[in-house]
Parts: sequence; structure tokens; C-alpha cells
Amino acid sequence: MSEENKPKYRPIIEGAEQLSLGISMVVAVLLGVGAGLLMKKYFHHDWLLWLGVFWGVSGAILNIYKAYKKQMKSLDELKDDVRYKNYKPKKYDDDDYDSFDGEGKYE
Repeated sequence: MSEENKPKYRPIIEGAEQLSLGISMVVAVLLGVGAGLLMKKYFHHDWLLWLGVFWGVSGAILNIYKAYKKQMKSLDELKDDVRYKNYKPKKYDDDDYDSFDGEGKYE
């Protein structure tokens, strides 16, 4: 894609995707509560506040899910990387902890 055809708001969108997960969760809940308060104020039904809270929490859960999927995709790309093909994780034996002498030392 040439430089002329790229959207001019692309850096802003990419920056928004890289927000920390905690901040995006708080913002989602606050937006939901704000929407619930506005609906409660204009329509005079108390349950609309809880609907907004539900929307906010749902949005936070959706942010977690999207971050999880993005992380899994990047880890899947690393799985096929040549540098990690022959990597074998260390195996920890439970036998190592059987020789505890009771004084905080292992024999």
C-alpha cells in the first residue's frame, strides 16, 4: 500500500490497540455506567443503570478476549520460528524436593 493510500488516522488506531488491558477495562466499565446513568436520567427507569453496567462489564470482558486472541496469534507465529524448533522445556522432578532436611536446606 503506498503512502498516499494509507488512512491518515491509522497511527491513532494502532495506538488505541496498544492500550494496556487494565486501562481499557476501566474505560469500558465507565462508559457503560455513564450510558446507564444517562438512560436512567432521560427515561426514568432505575434498571437502565444496571443495563449500562452490564454493557460496560461485557465490553471489558470482550477486551480481555480480544487481547487473549491477539496474544495467542503472536505465540503461534513464534511456535514455527526456527530459533525455537529444538527448544525443550526443563523437566522438574518431584524427587528433588524429597531430600528436604527440615532446616530450610536441600541435601
